[in-house]
Amino acid sequence: MGCNAVAHPFHHALRSVKLFGGKPEDYLAIHQWFDESKAHLPDLRHRALRHHSEGIFLCERLHGVTIKNADGKEVPTRLVGEQHVKDDLGWIPTVKDWLVNLKIEPWMGRTTFRPSRDGVEGEAAENDGLKTMD
Repeated sequence: MGCNAVAHPFHHALRSVKLFGGKPEDYLAIHQWFDESKAHLPDLRHRALRHHSEGIFLCERLHGVTIKNADGKEVPTRLVGEQHVKDDLGWIPTVKDWLVNLKIEPWMGRTTFRPSRDGVEGEAAENDGLKTMD
């Protein structure tokens, strides 16, 4: 499928019905979960957050190993997740596939925090208003 052929969670759910039976409502929560990141980055880059192998396994962890559809059939959640990612991308990338070209910016490593052998102490804890436990 093309990159915009299945753009809305409901359309993904309709495809799940064709593949696994049941009703769109059986699959909608899973497909909505994959696309929730559109609320924060409403372009194709939102897919980097969940459209990969780790996202599929996280989906399974959050939604359960299987769902029971309206036909009474147990459908593996992972298969539904794989369907969603493949519908959007044509394949299942890894997190590395998404992040390998991420430009490292100075703010990503900028911190005054420097851990010591004895634990958290020094300027960072004081500056952040953190108190150490005695």
